[in-house]
Amino acid sequence: MNKYKTFRNHLKAELKNSEFKKAYGREDFIIRVAVQIAQERQKHCLTQKELAKKLHTSQQTISRIEQGDQNITIGLIERIAEVFGRKPVLKFN
Repeated sequence: MNKYKTFRNHLKAELKNSEFKKAYGREDFIIRVAVQIAQERQKHCLTQKELAKKLHTSQQTISRIEQGDQNITIGLIERIAEVFGRKPVLKFN
């Protein structure tokens, strides 16, 4: 029988490994940013193409950002926030 019965238990065990925990934290941050951008875009009833046009970039770039597959700079995050009339907030935990 597998010692991990659920994903949650497996993740809990893996997070005891410091290297895994660090990599997981990085990926978690990237995905949270991606989801926030996608949600904000949808809230403003914009397509990826429309947002891309406002940012002078491609729809493919917006898609990669929302999938967490695009290396995104703080400057680009600021530009995206500006499109939505928002300001990004950075906080350290």
